[in-house]
Amino acid sequence: MRLSWVLTVLSTCLSTLVTATGAESKWKLQIGVKKWVGHCPIKSQKGDVLQLHYTGKLEDGTEFDSSLPQNQPFVFSLGTGKVTKGWDQGLLEMCEGEMQKLVIPSELGYGAWGAPAKIPGGATLVFEVELLKIKQHSEL
Repeated sequence: MRLSWVLTVLSTCLSTLVTATGAESKWKLQIGVKKWVGHCPIKSQKGDVLQLHYTGKLEDGTEFDSSLPQNQPFVFSLGTGKVTKGWDQGLLEMCEGEMQKLVIPSELGYGAWGAPAKIPGGATLVFEVELLKIKQHSEL
């Protein structure tokens, strides 16, 4: 009887741990390198001005934005709150010429409100990003 009780408690604890871990991973930024750069003398840092191409999609594959059709790179200052928290965190330590895939949970993207009409509230965002140029904050 005592062993049965211990096994029940242990099973409940493990189930809670698995559930908590699953929920936590839903909130975590995921970064995947799609194209490595062999020589990388400069990595992106907070305050650097980045020039990049990107394509943004919802989890179901619906594209909501891209810099590619206009062939107009997006330019912004990293880590200054000009973009989502997911970009400010996910594009750190990136090399010129590198391509990454970012999976950004809504908490680091547009949150519960979304960005109507293209991004619903609570949406996880998937970006493919190619870093074209870094202008270091010390050069500004």
